[in-house]
Amino acid sequence: QVHLVESGGGLVQAGGSLRLSCAASGLIFSTYTMGWFRQAPGKEREFVAAISWSGPITRYADSVKGRFTISRDNAKNTVYLQMNSLKPEDTAVYYCAARPGGLRVDHTVYDIWGQGKQVTVSS
Repeated sequence: QVHLVESGGGLVQAGGSLRLSCAASGLIFSTYTMGWFRQAPGKEREFVAAISWSGPITRYADSVKGRFTISRDNAKNTVYLQMNSLKPEDTAVYYCAARPGGLRVDHTVYDIWGQGKQVTVSS
């Protein structure tokens, strides 16, 4: 009965902003590391950002650092990804993910996944 449900995303012009949300249920949210990954056509799934359950500690891919912000609200069991200064190369399906351990950037070690949300950035 563990679910991650994503909302947000859509179409935006280059330079614009979008926010993704991911609401978790069926887990002790505050003890899980939460991450965001993305997958573009013809590319493998790649790490975007993650936030730990302790600290919290955050980590970002070099390609998004300074533009994207990950945050979590444990009271709402929700993790967010604020995406600013979007570029066409940010176009991808964005997935939230959870794991009951420390912060990792490898998508293969995340246990629980959201359904994915399309983010499209036009030139």
